[in-house]
Amino acid sequence: MFTSNDVNPDELQSQLQENPGVVIDVRTLGEFNDGHLVITDKHLDILNGDFQRAIGDLDKSKTYYLYCRSGNRSGQAAQMMRQSGFENVYNVGGFADLAAAGFETKTSN
Repeated sequence: MFTSNDVNPDELQSQLQENPGVVIDVRTLGEFNDGHLVITDKHLDILNGDFQRAIGDLDKSKTYYLYCRSGNRSGQAAQMMRQSGFENVYNVGGFADLAAAGFETKTSN
């Protein structure tokens, strides 16, 4: 069983192959629309409360990969999930770093 921790962009690709999960962008809608990872499953803004409201509806048996602009908000979100009983939660850092590592991106504009 995996534990909750941080995963860098280089590790994320192999991690997703070994242990597929739900990729969540916790940035604002504006940030999300300006560009997000194609592999993003959910957009849940931590600043406006969307993320906090959604935690109760998420399946605790699944694996979650969280990202934001720099890794700070996704780290906070990962901590909230751990405190709510989620075991397989990974903070994968910032969007720009993930894009620079080769993850495909798109815009919603």
